[in-house]
Amino acid sequence: MSELRGKTLFVTGASRGIGKAIALRAARDGANVVIAAKTSEPHPRLPGTIGETAAEIEAAGGRALAVPTDIRFADQVQEAVARGVQAFGGIDILVNNASAISLTGTLETTPKVYDLMFAVNARGSFFCARTCLPHLLRAANPHILNISPPLNLAARWFRSHAAYTLAKYAMSFWVLGMAAEFADRGVAVNALWPRTTIATAAVRNLLGGETMVRRSRTPDIMADAAHAVLIRDSRSCTGRFFIDEEVLAEAGVTDLERYAVDPSQPLQPDLFLD
Repeated sequence: MSELRGKTLFVTGASRGIGKAIALRAARDGANVVIAAKTSEPHPRLPGTIGETAAEIEAAGGRALAVPTDIRFADQVQEAVARGVQAFGGIDILVNNASAISLTGTLETTPKVYDLMFAVNARGSFFCARTCLPHLLRAANPHILNISPPLNLAARWFRSHAAYTLAKYAMSFWVLGMAAEFADRGVAVNALWPRTTIATAAVRNLLGGETMVRRSRTPDIMADAAHAVLIRDSRSCTGRFFIDEEVLAEAGVTDLERYAVDPSQPLQPDLFLD
């Protein structure tokens, strides 16, 4: 029996990148996936739509519900969760993957960019958790997984992009707080972060272009690591800050070369890791 068969995942930002890879990995088990993302029509610079992801999930063996959702708006989150519950009978897993990034210094960070990062990363992930929790509390092995880093307070991670760092760390602080708050009610709340950069649109468009993509791993490594976390017992696995390759090593996967975009290139370490 596949570990996630029949489970329902609510995945934010699942139209591309890491969120899509996690959704497809769950689909191969026969899971149901609520695709909560903004891109319902083709974007001129970004690949993937929620409809395309839904078709790939169905082809992989899962069931999909594509719901156009901007997680900055609580009413849209509530609607997406309600539709997912109506379609699949509940929510077992929340993956807070959607994120906004701008690696800009204090003088370069405009109010619009600042507000976007905090609205998506901090506020959006909080209200997705708040909205899913009544359903998670009724699930058999409920998990919240935030795609966010371990909390590293070294000044170097604030010096050049303090606003982004704090907005992203908010997702990690939700892990600390919610894991403790819901530990005695059986809801696991964990974080997962990659050891290296991942070949996503953000890396290609914002963090170094094709050169950085070649030094990255594919989103599949995060999908496999997320799967390994989400099948664990929720009562004994909570409040953790996981790194993808460490999770896979614990699962017995030590050959990671297949995840490299270009095995001939040195890998680029991701942000927030010493």
